[in-house]
Amino acid sequence: MVQKAERVTAPQITGRNAAGRQGRPVGNVTRGTTNPNRMRRLDRWLTGPQAWRLRSAADPLVVDLGYGATPATAVELYERLSAVRSDVRVCGIEIEPERVRAALPLQRPGLSFLVGGFELPVPGRPVLVRAFNVLRQYEEADVAGIWRLVQDRLSADGLFIDGTCDEIGRRVTWVALDRSRPLSLSVSVRFGSFELPSEVAERLPKALIHRNVPGEPVHALMQAMDRAWLESAPLASFGNRQRWQAMCRALRDAGWPVQDGPARWRLGELTVGWEAVAPLA
Repeated sequence: MVQKAERVTAPQITGRNAAGRQGRPVGNVTRGTTNPNRMRRLDRWLTGPQAWRLRSAADPLVVDLGYGATPATAVELYERLSAVRSDVRVCGIEIEPERVRAALPLQRPGLSFLVGGFELPVPGRPVLVRAFNVLRQYEEADVAGIWRLVQDRLSADGLFIDGTCDEIGRRVTWVALDRSRPLSLSVSVRFGSFELPSEVAERLPKALIHRNVPGEPVHALMQAMDRAWLESAPLASFGNRQRWQAMCRALRDAGWPVQDGPARWRLGELTVGWEAVAPLA
């Protein structure tokens, strides 16, 4: 039965080893709502600027953690990553056994499903772990420990993506982490789905959503995006794509650590270094 996520205790997070992963999964059953094509904006980033991680991996193992009540997004992830590397292995992990049983008929070479949680009960070290709309249902105080648990399971060049999106993937945000630290915050929006860019704040990851208040760095970013968007209004006659690119350029020129360029901006995407938005102590 789906319930509000309970606190993840310290023993669950810190007391797990290779043998312990065969015990009770770390985490709780959550709502599991999902829709086809909901993760397309993140997947486009994984197959774009992050594709080198998969191409160079000795073991092309990928985990879709908490894929939800239906396995549609795990299947889509496999199909999209297969275009980058044909021998990719995607494993969808769900803590609810019935969801895994429902997904088993879709298994094929390169795509599998397992019961599990944040301990990632897979052999080997994943090069990519995607957890979308999962930590959103946990307590903010649990995030750092859960991040660490997943990070410890990554391969040398592995990446963990903790993200949130709306029901059909029009407003999307995600934090990317390597084995040692958070690297960046990305936002990706569908043009025409907002009046001000800061509306994406309602979909910030759990580590940031409660920090969108005056005095916090992520709030400063949201406000800076809105100012640059409004100042770029004269470009609206050329379309929102041109206006968004002007906004991104203005942010970069103002000193925000923008990590990408026009090829990503034109998609309605913006990535900034984590140091610019990390919550205050």
